[in-house]
Amino acid sequence: MQSDTSILEKNSKLTESSIHPSGGGGASIFISDKAKAKVINLMNDAGVGGDPSYFLRVSVVGGGCSGLSYKMDFDNEVKPMDQVFEDKGIKIVCDLKSFLYLVNTELEFSDGLNGKGFYFNNPNASRSCGCGESFAV
Repeated sequence: MQSDTSILEKNSKLTESSIHPSGGGGASIFISDKAKAKVINLMNDAGVGGDPSYFLRVSVVGGGCSGLSYKMDFDNEVKPMDQVFEDKGIKIVCDLKSFLYLVNTELEFSDGLNGKGFYFNNPNASRSCGCGESFAV
C-alpha cells in the first residue's frame, strides 16, 4: 500500500486544507438521499436507529480485485484520529488514512435492475472493478 505522502503527491486535489475539515477546503464525505433513507432503515433494523451515539463508519481496506475495498458499519466510538462529518443529518465517520482515499466521495444506493446496494461515487479512484466494490488510486 502507498504511503499517505505519495497519495497526496499523486492526487493534486488533496492539499493540507482539503484533508483537514478545519482547513477551510470544504472536503467531506457525502451521502445521497436514497443512501440516507437506506442507512436510516438499516439502523432501525439493527436496533440503533433511535440512539444518537451511533453513526455510519466508512473505511478503506486492502483487498478486492482492484486493490482497495470499501467497508461500512455502524459504530458508536469515535477514535482520536477519526474524521467526523455530517451530511443530510447522517453522521459519517472515517479514520484519517481512509479519508485520504475518500475525500469528496458520495455514498449512493441503487435499487435498480442492474444491481442493488450501496456504492461509492469516488472522484479519487483511477479505476474500479466491474462489481464496484473495489478500486485503485
